[in-house]
Amino acid sequence: MSKKTDRLRGINSPDSLPRFLKILTNLKYRLIIEGVAVGALAGLLVSAFRVALSKADEIRTILLEAAHMKLSVAVCCFLLLIFLAVCVSFIVSREPLCSGSGIPQVKGELEGKIKTNWISVIIAKFVGGVMAIGAGLSLGREGPSIQLGAMVGKGFSRLSGRFRSEERLLMTCGAGAGLAAAFGAPLAGVVFALEELHKNFSTEILLSTMAAAITGDWVASSMFGLKPVFSLDMDVSIPLSHYWMVIILGIILGILGVLYNRCIALSQTFFGSLRPAWMKAVVPFVVIVILAVVYPQALGSGHELVEYAGAGTAGVKILAVMLAVKFCFSIMSFGTGAPGGIFLPLLVLGALSGGLFAQVAGACGACSNPHITYFVILGMAGMFSSIVRAPITGIILISEMTGIFYNMLPLAVVTFTAYLTAELLGGIPIYDQLLERLMATRRAQQQRRKTINVK
Repeated sequence: MSKKTDRLRGINSPDSLPRFLKILTNLKYRLIIEGVAVGALAGLLVSAFRVALSKADEIRTILLEAAHMKLSVAVCCFLLLIFLAVCVSFIVSREPLCSGSGIPQVKGELEGKIKTNWISVIIAKFVGGVMAIGAGLSLGREGPSIQLGAMVGKGFSRLSGRFRSEERLLMTCGAGAGLAAAFGAPLAGVVFALEELHKNFSTEILLSTMAAAITGDWVASSMFGLKPVFSLDMDVSIPLSHYWMVIILGIILGILGVLYNRCIALSQTFFGSLRPAWMKAVVPFVVIVILAVVYPQALGSGHELVEYAGAGTAGVKILAVMLAVKFCFSIMSFGTGAPGGIFLPLLVLGALSGGLFAQVAGACGACSNPHITYFVILGMAGMFSSIVRAPITGIILISEMTGIFYNMLPLAVVTFTAYLTAELLGGIPIYDQLLERLMATRRAQQQRRKTINVK
């Protein structure tokens, strides 16, 4: 009798259930150990990515200051930007799956729709992301960090010879660890994996991803410290009598979120139609030159704008201009397909919207204390919920990024209101929208290849 028959008889034997449960238990513990390993590797890679971005930001600041003083330096900076635009365009053309945030690509692969070369994506995403974000495009580090982490999980799986189902879990572990290391938000990394990537819950996903996210955050915290990403001082809580303002803010953010997603689609269509293809990288890099002269605060992800809005020192006009410029530049930057995410830029937009709302409410006499910092935090959570359509992740992410955990009720109110508003307006979640566009583009490319082969 063959060994296969013996195994089949063993499965059907009376003691097969305990053995099967033991196998599942061992698998669960093995996945936790593998999650720790993937989390450590992803944490190291994402930390290196953060260091490279930080150095690129420092170099950009120094060059901008020098360019304002010497014309020759300004000319050199312009030539450098053109060079970076050509490099980014070349990288994306050679590895198309490194473009954009990377989260739709991860979702597509987890759903079995896309296959990636993990080594190629890691190299292209890392180098292209540093060039694009470091040059000043309004893009964030979180999307690339999630894709980098997922590719680490895939590489770990391939090198250790795991099955496809286990590979998906390891990719999820890496993605959660990537988000945790990018923002110092391990809980958000776990919830994002469950709420957005898998859209379901299982013990295996929960435990292994939690192990990876905690490990990834520990590695990143060892390098960057335990300080929250945003330093916002908030000494008082918003009173219940002002919760009507929270609901109104949620409605406004829901509308803005739908508008943002639709503008992203229009921007992608516009830049996708530009010929030759390298033009879609050159155009926003030229805009960088203009902004560097007239409005340098809009360059980069805009991390410092969150704290600036929360300080309450900016007036209504300044915040309105900041919001308009950042909104347009973020849409343009992402529409080009350059490697970079939208998490941080959309959080900046939410912070500016919340601060502007509080300033207007205070100026109109709607409340004696506008609680500007509080509404900045609520604005980030509401904007995230309306655009990404992941309210639980939004609540936890903003709490971890600000280090403030006692404002769960208003966060829940604003995220739910923004989510419901976006749903009623028929808005499509941004990553579902991006994945559908990605798949449509790939189908069109395949059809063109078939047509060429027939001819």
